[in-house]
Parts: sequence; C-alpha cells; structure tokens
Amino acid sequence: MTAPGVRDAGYDDFVDALAEGEGYYLECENGHGTLPPRRVCPHCGSRELVETALPETGTIDSYTVVHVAAPAFADDVPYAVAVADFGAVRLTGQLQSDLDAVETGLTVAPRVGKSETTGERLLTFELR
Repeated sequence: MTAPGVRDAGYDDFVDALAEGEGYYLECENGHGTLPPRRVCPHCGSRELVETALPETGTIDSYTVVHVAAPAFADDVPYAVAVADFGAVRLTGQLQSDLDAVETGLTVAPRVGKSETTGERLLTFELR
C-alpha cells in the first residue's frame, strides 16, 4: 500500500496515461518492449527507450482465479489475475468480469480500476 500523497513516478505516470486512454510502453531501437519505469532495455541493454502507443487490445495468455487473497486484496475475492499479450509487452492485471466467462485467448482492453480492499488504483482488463 502506498502512503497517501506518495507517487511512484514511473508506475503512476504509466497508470495516469492508461486512465486517460493513452497507454504506452517503452521500446528500444531493437524493437524490444518493456513497461515503465525503465532506463535500460532489459533485453539488450540499450539506453535509447522511446514511449510507444500500447495497442488498444491484447489477448489473455494465462489466468488464475484467486479465492484466498493476501490481506491487501481480501475484499476483492474472488477475482481473476490474467497475463495478456499486447505484442511487444505483456501486462498482468485483475480481470473484472464474470469469472465463468474467463478463458485463454479472449481479447481484453487495459483499464484502470480500484481495489475493493484498499481503494488503490490497479491495472485491470475489460473483456472485448
């Protein structure tokens, strides 16, 4: 849990952009994608990273349904956590949907939601 008024500059900037419909990832000159905050490409060591528009949709690669959560998400259960492929990057987020409808291969859009437990912002996916 983040203390009130404290920002994680790289991550919060990414979430702010996503909330405004302007999601992005960082891409090096070799085409590797990574999520902020980063100053160096974790794949090739390049320091030339540019913000690149995140695709509007991705595909669920894997997911799990959480029935017993850590205290920070206790009031959110049950919920699904999914890993979705957006081309150069993969995002992990909470899927706020009918849990019986979740399966790999579904198309999702990244959104910013809130934890029922803490009220903090978190990366979520919406089924498309």
